[in-house]
Amino acid sequence: MSTQVHANLTEKQVEQISADLDEPEWLLETRKDALAALDDLDMPDVITTPGPRHWTNLTDLDYESLVDPLEWAQEKDRVEAEGADVLAWDEALAEHGDLIEEHFGSVVDPQRDFLTALSTALFSAGTLVYIPEGVAAEDVKIRTTMNSRSLFNYTLVVAEESASATILERQSTGESVEGDQYYSGVVEVVAGENASVQYGALQNLAEDTYNFSVKRGHADTYGSVDWIEGNIGSRLTKSSVETRLLGEGSESQIVGAFFGHDDQHFDINSRVWHEAENTTADLVTRGVLDDEARSVYEGVQDVGRDAWSTSSYQRENTLMLSEDSEADASPKLIINNHDTEASHSATVGQVDAQDLFYMTSRGVDEERAKNMLVEGFFVPVLEEVAVDELRDDVAELVAARLRE
Repeated sequence: MSTQVHANLTEKQVEQISADLDEPEWLLETRKDALAALDDLDMPDVITTPGPRHWTNLTDLDYESLVDPLEWAQEKDRVEAEGADVLAWDEALAEHGDLIEEHFGSVVDPQRDFLTALSTALFSAGTLVYIPEGVAAEDVKIRTTMNSRSLFNYTLVVAEESASATILERQSTGESVEGDQYYSGVVEVVAGENASVQYGALQNLAEDTYNFSVKRGHADTYGSVDWIEGNIGSRLTKSSVETRLLGEGSESQIVGAFFGHDDQHFDINSRVWHEAENTTADLVTRGVLDDEARSVYEGVQDVGRDAWSTSSYQRENTLMLSEDSEADASPKLIINNHDTEASHSATVGQVDAQDLFYMTSRGVDEERAKNMLVEGFFVPVLEEVAVDELRDDVAELVAARLRE
């Protein structure tokens, strides 16, 4: 695979990024290997529906104009919790270099596809969240404000045995940024035995931003990795949220919400691999589309041969407010043993005419009635969000969009 993006990328640029962060030689070599692999890597898989129809075109984006590896700027606010370390990348390498070397790239393959390798080579904004054994870390917060045309972000979360953490991440755009932008974010979560990590992310980037994100977690025995992802901003979002359930009794929940308008495009992928006995997964996504916005969703529950006594559930619902909006969903079950309880469902539809008539016949004007129905549509997924602040933020952004 070859695109115009890396025509202007050099090892010297990668070396400068690594030197600015005072990185060890092994990490510099990982970056260089990712850069060298770009010629041979394909773009991330996009969701294809019958036809065939390829909903998302990543190949034709003008990455050369979007990506400037050395001209990056951000504001990063980090809020720690007692007993846990929440560190900028250079500080993290100085204090926990061995830990990072052990886990970096162990969850997300640095060369899994073209855009992931590009992010591995060029990330300049990094965060480590480290929760030692037995520590309960609540309300860890990471706020990223993008103040440049491109920004490559990386987050590593390591929760040791019997540790727990609730993490809230936000991405937004500074007022000084104009024109098309590119944001890339990679998140790796390692949950040790009996450890629990809940990772919430709210993306509200400027609507001329192309957004690529990969979030993936590994859950050990009786561990859990839960994801909450809200997508409101960007022009195009390509998002993958994934968990491998590696240990007996491990669990994962993936909760998603999106609201698109104008010509926004969301390509959302949720996936769980059941690889051990007595594992449980629940995938819940709801989205709303207005104007000419589009969305495509793929959810995959992959139950391995050794994953006996598995429970796996999936629900996706999309509400369209405009005849010009488009949506499709492709829920999938891959089951390799008979001792599995699993289900999946997906719906795409418009505001219920009977509900709208009922409300307007009782004196509620049509626009207000429609807005109330949209807010009510999100309630089932918001009820799954255990982080109060994130739940309130999503609800406020939904209400604000309805007022536009």
